[in-house]
Amino acid sequence: MESINIFKGYGKVNPDQLEDQTQTSNPKSPKPQKPFFSTLTVSALICLTLVIGLLLAALIHVSNSESPSLSNSNSAESAIKTICNVTRNPNSCFTSISSLNASPKPDPEAIFKLSLEISVAQLSNVSSLLKTMNSDPATRDCVDQLEDALSRLNDSVSAMGQKALTEAKVNDIQTWISSAVTDQETCLDGLEEMGSTAVDKVKSKMKRSMEYTGNSLAIVANFKAILDKFHIPLH
Repeated sequence: MESINIFKGYGKVNPDQLEDQTQTSNPKSPKPQKPFFSTLTVSALICLTLVIGLLLAALIHVSNSESPSLSNSNSAESAIKTICNVTRNPNSCFTSISSLNASPKPDPEAIFKLSLEISVAQLSNVSSLLKTMNSDPATRDCVDQLEDALSRLNDSVSAMGQKALTEAKVNDIQTWISSAVTDQETCLDGLEEMGSTAVDKVKSKMKRSMEYTGNSLAIVANFKAILDKFHIPLH
């Protein structure tokens, strides 16, 4: 039947011819062997399947190693590093956040909120220090600038505490943090221009607060890209 199917496309076969061929055939002749190319094709398919499987396994491994994992025990640490890498000061960003006893989840929103809270705490220390200094006009202006900066940062923290994190809200937060950075720069510029004796001390104390605020600004400026790395959409 197999031979009939093979030659079917080339025309009809005479049954009498088939019978004659069967009767006159040598009974001791060896059985027909499977074509060599059929065996070769099966082997090739098996090899190809194995190669594809190995490639898929390698791709999965690379993907898991490059993407932040949300299930590993060190996932929070890995997430913090991923987020802080967008800042100009990744070491201070990572150290300040990871040193907190907050045990953050590997959630970009929670980690960013911690960065904001660190900025608020550090800037509050600077503002409190200025209030204890001699109250010259430059110092008073500086205190006002820092209070405005704190207000902007606190607005940002409050916005992050709300459920819906839309693109418009992220843009608002970026604007507020940018204003907080400008307020701190304006404070220092005013002290220098008026020759305040407190300028060096304030500059030393404000260096870290400006660094932390700058870290928060860099994070929010790249927040959409950060969420993409974690496969999290704005909501």
